[in-house]
Amino acid sequence: MNTTLNHWKESATLILAAGHRLGVASRTPRTVAAVSPQDSSCGPQHLPHKSRFDYDVLLLKRSGKSGFMPNAYVFPGGKVHSSDFSIEWLDIFKSFCNFSNFALGNVTQPLETRPPIFATDRLKFGSPIPGEVAFRICALRETFEESGVLLVVPKLEEKSLLKSIEDKGDTAQGQHYKVNDLCSTELTKWRALVNQNPSNFIRMCRELEVLPNIWALHEWCNWLTPSGRYGVTRFDTMFFICCLQEIPHTLQDEKEIVRFQWSTPSEVLQSYISGEFWIAPPQFYELSRMCRVPLLEDLHVFSRRRAKEGCEQWLPVVSLKDKQFLSLLPGDKDYPLDPSGEVGVGTSTDPQQEDAQDDSALHRFVTVDQNTINIQITITPKYNHLLPVVTFPHDLKSQS
Repeated sequence: MNTTLNHWKESATLILAAGHRLGVASRTPRTVAAVSPQDSSCGPQHLPHKSRFDYDVLLLKRSGKSGFMPNAYVFPGGKVHSSDFSIEWLDIFKSFCNFSNFALGNVTQPLETRPPIFATDRLKFGSPIPGEVAFRICALRETFEESGVLLVVPKLEEKSLLKSIEDKGDTAQGQHYKVNDLCSTELTKWRALVNQNPSNFIRMCRELEVLPNIWALHEWCNWLTPSGRYGVTRFDTMFFICCLQEIPHTLQDEKEIVRFQWSTPSEVLQSYISGEFWIAPPQFYELSRMCRVPLLEDLHVFSRRRAKEGCEQWLPVVSLKDKQFLSLLPGDKDYPLDPSGEVGVGTSTDPQQEDAQDDSALHRFVTVDQNTINIQITITPKYNHLLPVVTFPHDLKSQS
């Protein structure tokens, strides 16, 4: 863990996509207009119809008593725990310690441009566990705690996994993943223990002879909480994505989480826009991206390949203008040189975007009210990532 951070708590979250199967509970029917996902016109009517998707995404409703984003629908995840960086993981992953990052593979992104959540040398804080591994463990543990979904690899499959790495140099060449097949009684027991003490996740893996399936998680994006928007607490959150063959048995913990929902990305966005529930801007943005890829196999292949490129850290810079919240993102013509300094709109551009040199470059949210977010983007995403589907390419002179 990085104990020197002044503003943010490090955390990890998991975008969990799973193939449709008949008879799945809690798939609330929605109505979305049918259009091409490549349509760039504005408005919710341009979301792809739910029938285009062959997968759902897991969202969890936070408790109204939560100190951070109460009642919001979020992806599973939470704060990193010291046990996620425990030296004990070296023994559990001992067959993989000779491989770079426990056989996760390398990214092409230079270390100096990697998000600090990965670039930080964890040995300086007493842990031999790389951030790429620890934050995947965190995401898997939190997903198990909050939803009961456990993604592990039996020790019995360790040899075949090692062979796959040695033969192909890649653990993720094949189909999207399956969930564990442990009995419900065993899962219930261990879920309670892990909720009581996160370090019990290590104990569980030892006793059940399983490995956290860190290889099923592909890095997707890195968001930082802007100042003053959601209380005092701010997070540096790594988003991972994982594709499952079918929707697993899911159960909220009735503490932090009071409801779960599996829905297509377009269904979630339509529900948000219609006021049925609230999602935060990062969830809105990432679900809008996923609307570009309505087929699970395509999403799996894309996320696996794209992850090798790396990702960019985003800190939205928020200001109030004309009774609307304007959230600038890296690449926008008005994004400040020092976003951590909370500089207002109209300053110089981010040095990472010097190549743009474009006064028309937009990359921003305009939040009109709690259920109206307009994404305005004219730049090309870095690291081979996706543009969000829901963009609003109006004449923006009145808002710029």
